[in-house]
Amino acid sequence: MKLEIKQEVLMEHLNYVIKGISTKNIRPILNCIKFDLTTDGLYLMSTDNEIAIKTFIDKSEIKKIDSCGEIVVSGRYIYDIVRKLPDEIINIEEVIDSKIFITTPNSSFNLNCSNVNEFPDLELEYRKEPIILNQKVFKTIVNQTSFATSAGESRPVLTGINFKIQKDLMECTATDSYRLAIKKIKLSTPVDENINIIIPTKNLTELVKLMADDEDTVEMHIFGNKVIFKFGVITMMTRLISGTYPDTSKLIPKEFNLTMTIKLMDFFKAIDRASLLTNESDKNTIKLESKENTVIISSNIPEIGNVEEKITVEKNNEENIKIAFNSKFMLDAVRVLESDEIQLLFNGEFKPIIIKNPESDDLIQLILPIRTY
Repeated sequence: MKLEIKQEVLMEHLNYVIKGISTKNIRPILNCIKFDLTTDGLYLMSTDNEIAIKTFIDKSEIKKIDSCGEIVVSGRYIYDIVRKLPDEIINIEEVIDSKIFITTPNSSFNLNCSNVNEFPDLELEYRKEPIILNQKVFKTIVNQTSFATSAGESRPVLTGINFKIQKDLMECTATDSYRLAIKKIKLSTPVDENINIIIPTKNLTELVKLMADDEDTVEMHIFGNKVIFKFGVITMMTRLISGTYPDTSKLIPKEFNLTMTIKLMDFFKAIDRASLLTNESDKNTIKLESKENTVIISSNIPEIGNVEEKITVEKNNEENIKIAFNSKFMLDAVRVLESDEIQLLFNGEFKPIIIKNPESDDLIQLILPIRTY
């Protein structure tokens, strides 16, 4: 294998595949990046067995291809070398004794290569009829639900986002059993079979970092134990979480005793300020109390002090409420709503709080209250 390529071109694609290498040393081959140079261009691949990433550099972006071939080289070392080279033409050449030379007019490196045959088969096949989504919409799905997933490993299914698809409706659910986020979108093309899968949140977070913030599309190719995403020159595979996701369909009430409509930024800033006098040991607890059309938000740390914030709200009736909740959970929920106003829906001080956009039901969130006595 021998080629000449601009540093910035190679670096762009190394930035993609470096996210797929293993951070553990269980199998050294999983710390590597595979280079596969063909007459069409250069493929770069990485995997840690939970995710796999492949990207393609077309021959039109390569300065010169002298000879094709495959090499497997330490991902971290090739990444750091190319990152620190100046923006000029890099020569990469495979030589005998399983080494590659990396040279520029003023620098030269040689790296040992690993056995190509030891690199895992990535199995990046595609379905004839994938689910196609707008990249911006997909990023919104992940951003509006991922925060509600569990960080603990005691219940693995809760560390992922549940994707359920029936015909043209996709419902994405995340919960850590204390809060819940449900995002619904309409697909442009109905799906023949019902789909119910759990995708690890950490993998989806890495995936959306690779996506552009534009109207380009992403293809979802769903298989029994994995899902493959294809967009632009990038293909990413993630394993699925096995298990049954809890049924959350009955957690959102159909009727409510009290509905409040509040300006989003006023509410967010008041909660943010009140959260200054909370702590983790007390579950970041703040209290909300309504009196006519005024809401009082308060918190205190006995040895430090207390805070009280007042906001004007619109209510659907004369009922009042006293309730306490985790300020961090509320801030997470409110910050992802894309609206000027939010609705808070209540059924009493010990029943879940529902948060939503007054004009849309495509994103509904739930937070369990905290008993303060």
